[in-house]
Amino acid sequence: MPEMQSDILDDLDLRLLSALDVDGRASFSRIGAVLGVSDQTVARRYRRLTATAGVRVVALRDAFRLGQDQWMLRVRCAPDSAPAIAEALAKRPDTSWVGLASGGTEVICLTRPRRPGDHDDLLLGRLPRTPSVVEIRAHQVLHRFYGGVDGWIRKFGALTDDEITALCPVPGPVPEPGEARLEPDDEPLLAVLERDGRATYPELQRATGRSESSVKRRLATLLASGAIYLDIESRPELLGYPVATLLWITTAPAALHAVGQALAAHGPIAHVSATAGPSNLIATALTRSTADLYAYLSGPLGRLEGVQHVETTPFLRRVKDLTYPVAR
Repeated sequence: MPEMQSDILDDLDLRLLSALDVDGRASFSRIGAVLGVSDQTVARRYRRLTATAGVRVVALRDAFRLGQDQWMLRVRCAPDSAPAIAEALAKRPDTSWVGLASGGTEVICLTRPRRPGDHDDLLLGRLPRTPSVVEIRAHQVLHRFYGGVDGWIRKFGALTDDEITALCPVPGPVPEPGEARLEPDDEPLLAVLERDGRATYPELQRATGRSESSVKRRLATLLASGAIYLDIESRPELLGYPVATLLWITTAPAALHAVGQALAAHGPIAHVSATAGPSNLIATALTRSTADLYAYLSGPLGRLEGVQHVETTPFLRRVKDLTYPVAR
């Protein structure tokens, strides 16, 4: 896979983002030692990236490891009603991504129900009763090929293998098989980490009422088990990739896995999963321009054996990214 480039952020910015992708809680001194700069430089660059590029490290629950359902919803709306519906969906704790698409007439929403009744409440209750909702298509996510713990930023190839190894977190306690689970008393801890994955241990101690050593052990266990992972929110447009497009792909059943694996290796693909529903693969492509999107659709994607149909849905804007609404 060819390495990607950014025309906006410089090499050190990309290397810092890539270091955080390896370990979102790595200290600035540790990152600086690996990148060959001072910890003050790392701290200054990180503050600038958070202020100007919307960069933030957050903790996310891994629905696949926790055995929880995920659904991608396509909500087609009456004209002028989509923004209000998108804002309402963004306020729900069981949505992790909300965007406006199709010229502003469609809301795309990824749901991660935390309780069995959440999905029924959304699909069978609230949305169908909204008069401006014209149609709802629900795609259950079955298998993740790329995304989640695999961050798109690593496709820039900004770090060497040795640097990645040096930044990898120190292994925590090894969980027992099948131990990826959350307990009710983890909620205060997660509430803080979902806002700021780099929250200090004293901050986590105050939020949870646990001792600092207890917080350290529990966080290490949650990360080691895969129940949660650290992700980076950033604005693709500030990395030089402003065109975001959702691809609804239909493949021959026998080609589904091979096509999904091939897409995962393509530079523009930030996420790809197998789904149930009208299409059997959903992918997010990030490109520099509509011309580059066309080149990708007619080239690498078009040449994949087994692809039968592709529907493209350009994003108009993000309303919620990861765990919180996007500031405007």
